[in-house]
Amino acid sequence: MTPAINSATKAKISYQIHEYSHDPAAESYGLEAAEKLGLDPKQVFKTLVVSLDGKSLAVAILPVETQLNMKLIAKAAGAKKAAMADKNDVMRSSGYVLGGVSPLGQKKLLPTFLHHSAEAQPTIFVSAGRRGLEIELAPQDLLQLTRGKFAELVI
Repeated sequence: MTPAINSATKAKISYQIHEYSHDPAAESYGLEAAEKLGLDPKQVFKTLVVSLDGKSLAVAILPVETQLNMKLIAKAAGAKKAAMADKNDVMRSSGYVLGGVSPLGQKKLLPTFLHHSAEAQPTIFVSAGRRGLEIELAPQDLLQLTRGKFAELVI
């Protein structure tokens, strides 16, 4: 069990765990998950942690085949600037290793933004807290657990 799975269990939400054999040489962990699980990449979301104005952190959750727009995440978070957070800050704040960062069960609850395309999906897949492990859940449940909100994050 990971903190992500524990938080979903504790909240009594409906979820499913999907495991696959992770290839350390994979260029994109998210696209690897979609491929190995036979999923549409539009349903598989990656979790990125950004630094806002160099002061605080936030979480962006977006489809694996897209790229985060820093201006849009900054706007969604009410900040002037956003940049990818330092990997050590990400691991310290989330409690997860890079490539296995889940939006659920992080050590610190950060402002969280889920790309609005998730609204069209009955369920989405996000990291369950380690490479090769995905949790499938309803987007609304993800927002409830993270106290997040939908936002435009990609162009």
